[in-house]
Amino acid sequence: MPPSQKAPATELRNSVEAIQTEIIQRICFLDYNQGDQLKEAELAAEYGVSRTPVRDAISRISHLGLVETRNGVGTVVVALSAAQIRHVYDMRLELAALIGTMSPRTITQTDCEAGRTLLHEAKALRSAFNSRRYIEINHRLHILIASLIGNGVLQSFWWQTYYQAASTWYRLSNQRGPEMAQALVAELSDINTALEHGDVAAIGYIQRTHIGYGYQRIKSHLLSTGAE
Repeated sequence: MPPSQKAPATELRNSVEAIQTEIIQRICFLDYNQGDQLKEAELAAEYGVSRTPVRDAISRISHLGLVETRNGVGTVVVALSAAQIRHVYDMRLELAALIGTMSPRTITQTDCEAGRTLLHEAKALRSAFNSRRYIEINHRLHILIASLIGNGVLQSFWWQTYYQAASTWYRLSNQRGPEMAQALVAELSDINTALEHGDVAAIGYIQRTHIGYGYQRIKSHLLSTGAE
């Protein structure tokens, strides 16, 4: 692009952030699987940009441990090790308890309506489980929870650990769908009660409880004994 036609810095930054978010979601939602290669040229063509913002976006993702660059291969999607998964869940358990104590946002009627909608959709999964629908509902729940966090630093760490945990958690949904659907209904039932009472602190402790349950399922069904 000639100098006179260069995109403004803010536009370039937004492009990088948009590409970064899309790639992360594809990894978390299992659209990209372990071992898949992220090809800069193909992604640049898809987004209609040069390879530079794609390279920058992938570089930002690398610190999450979701991709790695291999000599002679390029950038590939990787799975977190058992130890990394444990560290992520240890952090998520600690962060959840802070949701209601660090500048929480006031719960609105819109939040309550969103919670009821999610619960209704989750209940439908118990009789007709669909892994993609499960992922979408769970992701929307995390958007709702994150929106209640008033502290920007906490919110950033909350999203980071969610993204790190998501692909592992969603792999489990492919193996144990009905059980996962029932667990999501239980979580959303508790969250809806807290929403109706306007209790953000309770939502934090509910998240902590269900994150703990989730990690126990991961250890039981995905991680081999002694793998940590």
